[in-house]
Amino acid sequence: MPRRNPHEEETKTLKSDKLALLIAEAALDKKSLNLEIIDVHDKVDYTDYVVVCSASTPRQVHAIASHIDDKLRGAGARSAIEGLTQSLWVLLDFGDVVVHVFHHPLRSYYDIEGLWMDARRMPVDFPAELRVANLV
Repeated sequence: MPRRNPHEEETKTLKSDKLALLIAEAALDKKSLNLEIIDVHDKVDYTDYVVVCSASTPRQVHAIASHIDDKLRGAGARSAIEGLTQSLWVLLDFGDVVVHVFHHPLRSYYDIEGLWMDARRMPVDFPAELRVANLV
């Protein structure tokens, strides 16, 4: 039986950390609101991080999702994208990181963050004007 590299998970987590931060940076480039990076690597086996953010309009949802995809594609990452046509809730799956970009009334309705209430959040430094107290 082959020996497992004890640093394999640490290396994967480091890679996914950087990917999540690059995604956050791309979302913030397009003025996404209330961005959160949720660390779920010890809770699920299909991804390491869930990035959730919102936008004021469907057009902005589309712009954020497209910019994330373009920026990450330029860095060599590939994603599967769902929901871009209507742009009310767009999901981008980068494997190690899954991204949800919501039109903010839908974000509070689906409450994705509530599923991971007990998960650690990765700190993100972003301007105060991109934080919205009430998403409705």
